[in-house]
Amino acid sequence: MTIEVTHEQLDVEQRTPRGRRRPWEKKYRIVLLVADGLAAVVAALVIHAVYGRWAVALVLPPVWLAAMVAHRSYDRRALGLGTEEYRRVLRGAVALPALAAVAHWTFTHDPGLFHDMTMAAVPAAALALLVRYTLRRRLHRRWARERGGSATLLVGPSRGVVELVAVLRRGGAQELQAAGVCLSDPQNAAEIRRLGLPVLGGVDTMDDVIRALGIGTVVVLPAPEYDASVLRRISWTAAVQGVDFLLAPVLADVSDARLTVRPTNGVPLMRIQAPNFSRVSRLPKELLDRSLAALLLCLLALPMLAIALIVRLDSSGPALFRQQRVGRFGDHFTMFKFRTMRPDSEALRAELEHLNENSDGLLFKVKEDPRITRVGSFLRRTSLDELPQLLNVIGGHMSLVGPRPSLPEEVEEYPSEVKRRLLVKPGLTGLWQVSGRSDLPWEEAVRLDLGYVDNWSMGLDLSILARTGSAVVRGTGAY
Repeated sequence: MTIEVTHEQLDVEQRTPRGRRRPWEKKYRIVLLVADGLAAVVAALVIHAVYGRWAVALVLPPVWLAAMVAHRSYDRRALGLGTEEYRRVLRGAVALPALAAVAHWTFTHDPGLFHDMTMAAVPAAALALLVRYTLRRRLHRRWARERGGSATLLVGPSRGVVELVAVLRRGGAQELQAAGVCLSDPQNAAEIRRLGLPVLGGVDTMDDVIRALGIGTVVVLPAPEYDASVLRRISWTAAVQGVDFLLAPVLADVSDARLTVRPTNGVPLMRIQAPNFSRVSRLPKELLDRSLAALLLCLLALPMLAIALIVRLDSSGPALFRQQRVGRFGDHFTMFKFRTMRPDSEALRAELEHLNENSDGLLFKVKEDPRITRVGSFLRRTSLDELPQLLNVIGGHMSLVGPRPSLPEEVEEYPSEVKRRLLVKPGLTGLWQVSGRSDLPWEEAVRLDLGYVDNWSMGLDLSILARTGSAVVRGTGAY
């Protein structure tokens, strides 16, 4: 059997570029390289100041840069997003003693060099991480102003495109900036145009679209029409054009820490690790929650007493508002807040049903609610009304971070998949708060809560706590 191969097919490998470099990437790498060298020099000077030795100043900078290169700290896939960039720096710092031992036996034979290099790894890693954090913040601010990002072509069905665009726009700073859409169902083009994105045809027009718009990334979403042969052709088109090819998974809202590839007979199968809800895995979270809540309560005791006095003077009624909420595994508990409404607010709720901002779900939220007191409006806008929930955290009914605490009548209306929110403790803050709070549609709030439940980690909790301050200052959705 004879297989005919055209000159164009043979020439694809030669014409295929190594990949379009992202606009910010070259400068980012150069700054990182220089900063890592300076971090090593500063760390060496610190060690010299402590131990009075100069040998480490000569050896540390090249060895530190070698450790960063060996652990691919400048790899384009690790820059700008995610935690991998930080993890590679830490792995390089851990490997530094081994590199120091090699340098010791090869060059200096100085018995104190190994100790000094090991000690120098701490300040070098701290400075390298600080530089990366600072550079990333600057880069994200550029992306938020839609500068320096990767022009992205979305390929797939209209429904998947709409959901992905919502995620990209909700996330704030994103490298991927949607420039156009190639639809598998062009009859739904009007739905995409309402998002302000141009519909540029289908898979057959991709090649021309990539060249015309300077596309840097192609994202393909799952569609019944896209079998393996179609996806293969799309990946070839992206390779010839030198652009990144990303394939969105069918199952979304899965953290990268839960994903691994398991090759089986040449087929790369994706393994999704089940969420871990064991008490042992949650013990660090429990310790952090209760100790930090106790510390905050001690620091804020006097301000909270002042707020309680102001609430009492502003309107009749108690300073604290008590309400039954549903906790982990459906257990009920009494949640505390500073009172922000008139004492007869529940009786007036029926008269305000037509003003509900969350008519698409189970939540009841009204902007400029007439039941809210003057002080209550300020407390809600600044989230100070939620400070008494620190008592619930110390009592073990709530966590610092978790899903929004639900009312019993809300839980009764939950479908079975939404009740999965009850597998963890509700939180004083959470993804729902740092992503918009009451401004979020009900479905989006549920998606965030379920994503948190399945992907929980201590790193995620610390990230949410770090974002809570800016969310409170912005006051988005706080009413």
